[in-house]
Amino acid sequence: MATPFRLRAGDTGPVQQSPVTCGSACLTVARMLVDPVFASWVRTGEPHPPGAPEGATEGERFAAYERVVMRRTNGLLAGGRRPNLPWPRALGTPPWGAMRELELGASRLGTQYTLDVLRFADEAGLLARFDTLLEVVADGEPALLYIGSARLPRHVVLVLPGDGDRMLDVYDPATGRVDHLRRDTVVQRRVGLSGWDVPWVAVRPTGLRRVEARQTAPSLGAAPA
Repeated sequence: MATPFRLRAGDTGPVQQSPVTCGSACLTVARMLVDPVFASWVRTGEPHPPGAPEGATEGERFAAYERVVMRRTNGLLAGGRRPNLPWPRALGTPPWGAMRELELGASRLGTQYTLDVLRFADEAGLLARFDTLLEVVADGEPALLYIGSARLPRHVVLVLPGDGDRMLDVYDPATGRVDHLRRDTVVQRRVGLSGWDVPWVAVRPTGLRRVEARQTAPSLGAAPA
């Protein structure tokens, strides 16, 4: 039986393998957190799931799967071969493609996701949105946070359960580090991860889960771009 993969504040996880795959790295780590067999393949090469790309080392396997994820999130067909608004890969991962990838296999089966725009919320709005994140991520489901400058979103981080009260944990794919994400840093727009402070968009669970039957594990192969 594969050992569950966990990340908490103070841990170090994988690092994104290209300048534009922060979102893909977060989605790969999200899948590792909910799929022990997949996590074991990334870390050790065994077992080799159907459709998994080739890679001789952990870094090569992680990089190969980042590319698989980006072809899905940015192509005409997203996870589950659902229609998707394509997006240039040079600009990273679009939130709508990331949402579909989370619903496909980077969260527990049937988990529904939504997009929360944070950039133009006032202090009260940011406070309410952070508290919603606390509530819906506490069940163990990952979320993504797009951060950047006052003008543009520039980076994606993975939001994880924290202390369940005031703080969440956050994985930064640029460094692999897992740190605390505090309410005050989000509300005051001083997130301070990889040089970016301003929260733009959260891709988060709705708190609802559809009842679905899955006959086989979702393929690790890429959808056609």
